[in-house]
Amino acid sequence: MNVVIIGAGIMGTTFATLAKEVAPELDITILERLDRAGAANSWAFNNAGTGHEANCELNYTPVDGEVISVEKALKIHAQFNVAKQFWAYLLNKGAIKDPTSFINPTRHCTLVSESSIEELKLRFNEMSAHHFFEGMRYSDDFDEIKSWIPYTMEGRPRAEKMAATIVETGTDVNFGALTEQMASYATNQLGVKIEYGVHVQRVHRSPAGSWLLETRQNGGSVQHRADVLFVGAGGGAFPILKKSHLPFARRFTGFPVGGRFLQAEITKEQAGQYQAKTYGKAEVGAPPMSVPHLDLRVADGKHYLLFGPFASFKPVLEKGRGFLDYLSSMRLHDIPGLLNVAVEHFPLVKYLVSETFKGEKSMLDSLEKFAPGLSSRFNWQPVEAGQRVQIIKDGDLQMGTEIIVSTDKTYGTILGASPGASVSPEVMLRALEQLFPSLCAGESAKEKLKEIFPEDKLEALINNPDHYREIRDTVNQTLGIIPQ
Repeated sequence: MNVVIIGAGIMGTTFATLAKEVAPELDITILERLDRAGAANSWAFNNAGTGHEANCELNYTPVDGEVISVEKALKIHAQFNVAKQFWAYLLNKGAIKDPTSFINPTRHCTLVSESSIEELKLRFNEMSAHHFFEGMRYSDDFDEIKSWIPYTMEGRPRAEKMAATIVETGTDVNFGALTEQMASYATNQLGVKIEYGVHVQRVHRSPAGSWLLETRQNGGSVQHRADVLFVGAGGGAFPILKKSHLPFARRFTGFPVGGRFLQAEITKEQAGQYQAKTYGKAEVGAPPMSVPHLDLRVADGKHYLLFGPFASFKPVLEKGRGFLDYLSSMRLHDIPGLLNVAVEHFPLVKYLVSETFKGEKSMLDSLEKFAPGLSSRFNWQPVEAGQRVQIIKDGDLQMGTEIIVSTDKTYGTILGASPGASVSPEVMLRALEQLFPSLCAGESAKEKLKEIFPEDKLEALINNPDHYREIRDTVNQTLGIIPQ
């Protein structure tokens, strides 16, 4: 069977690697717009690099009065632990030589001011009662918080009331480095073909039922054929979906959101003083991906601090592509959905527009508010983040990630954003199961999947504490996720 994947980012490369491990007989080709794998949203500084495990992100645990919902946090935590199983498998196979090349232990902290302390207490009490978060600690003691995350507290008046939680086993993940190593393994060991510099212009069904892809490659027109087409091209998945003429394509429209960070390179010694990712609380009307956070980042052996993100309304589908690409992807039936979002989510639209024009001084002022004294301590530079395209489905704006598969199981795609890359192995496993149900039901496939994922059922991880701890500890040992 001939399978074509569009996009050699974390999603497409994970799908190809997993599919080939489970079914070596598949003939898989990845078509990538850029000149290497993982160079778009997966690249190290096009995302925050947080191993999203719901340890520190308040938006994953919404509060209504005195009632907190932790269901989303439990699902994301379980998904990330399925992801870690896949990465540990790749390490054990020798596909990745050194875990520190892509994943590093980093404390996950949440820091709030006086007005949100009760909310944080409620969150801590609810979450720490579950075995997923049994190691979480809470403090409203100034000195103890300072010992956890000194850069956020050293310039702050002691009289200012703050509270924080900490999880020692959080992670910083370089998804670009991970994607590059997976791509190398997939091509050299599994027989996956990757063609770079390929611009997919049109996809359509042939009379025989296969998918035909019209592309521009090396200055000329090249046609590719696929029995099964999987699109993991980030924001670029939306126009391809529209061009597929599949009936459900009319239900989906893309809502692009850009972003920037402040970045400062620091020494290894300075990094040792702040081994954390510290998340605060988003402003009213801000999108979930705009929760302010101060992160330690490790990339290519160097250490950085990253603060942001500063969201913006940027009508492009992917970083490096233009407005005309976005405009050409629109259809008349998309307009009502966009107008509905503009009306129903006017505070969000207003926020994005205002953030778009925020200058470097305003960005530094936001950093100073989050971590007093830090804006002048290091040499901060604004950097452009990757482009996110949120889902508008049936006229409603949605957050998260959605798998879409055609009824004949020949077309699959992934839409949406956060938690995205962090849960890519679990999401790609579900995509594989939906696209190739009979293949995944075979005994050899079941045995291979059990080898890769000792436990991929989210409910089993959520409801069986001892089983979860056994798998978590084994995987963390392999990945080097051990508290410092």
